[in-house]
Amino acid sequence: MEEEWVIVWSVLNVIGTIAFALSGAIVATEERYDWLGVYVLGFVAAFGGGMIRNLIVGLPVAQIWHQPVLFVTAALTITAVLVLPYGCLHRFRRIVTFFDAIGLAAFAVEGAMFAYKAHSTFVTTVVAALMTGIGGGLIRDLLASRKPLVFQTEIYAIWALLAGAAVGLGLVRQAWEEYVLFVLVALLRMLSVRWNWHLPRTGPPQEPPARASA
Repeated sequence: MEEEWVIVWSVLNVIGTIAFALSGAIVATEERYDWLGVYVLGFVAAFGGGMIRNLIVGLPVAQIWHQPVLFVTAALTITAVLVLPYGCLHRFRRIVTFFDAIGLAAFAVEGAMFAYKAHSTFVTTVVAALMTGIGGGLIRDLLASRKPLVFQTEIYAIWALLAGAAVGLGLVRQAWEEYVLFVLVALLRMLSVRWNWHLPRTGPPQEPPARASA
């Protein structure tokens, strides 16, 4: 059973790293960053959530650097974005949202599992899932001077909380269930974008646009 958990961690780590490295690199190219900026934003997006997770669970942040396979994976992914023609990855309007959904799902489940296996409390498991899932994308958007996706109208962070709650309550016990949870979170995120699901908003009501004078 322990070996299955390790395999799932590894798979989700690779998926999340590739997805967030892609999203970070694509955002950087859209903002016309130079090559160094593209690599920095790609790496920050890929590993920012893991750093925050380690802080929450109480592990040294330096452990994040002892993952040579993931660093090579992220570097190759970012390089692919740089060498491919711009139109290959930018022909779809929501390409960043797609990769962000994959990364969110992979890292939310992985972060929840990480905290759960460390015998963390239910609250810690949920928070670890949330911050591992949204941390990289949040830092990416802030560095790119963009409004973070987590604060936009479509439901975003709630799906990471759902993953953390499922793991924290012990509802996910088998390796295949973890993969199902990953697919479910990614699918729900994409559906929330497609159908514009959002949480209730605060503040004054929006005024209707003024009519143009004749």
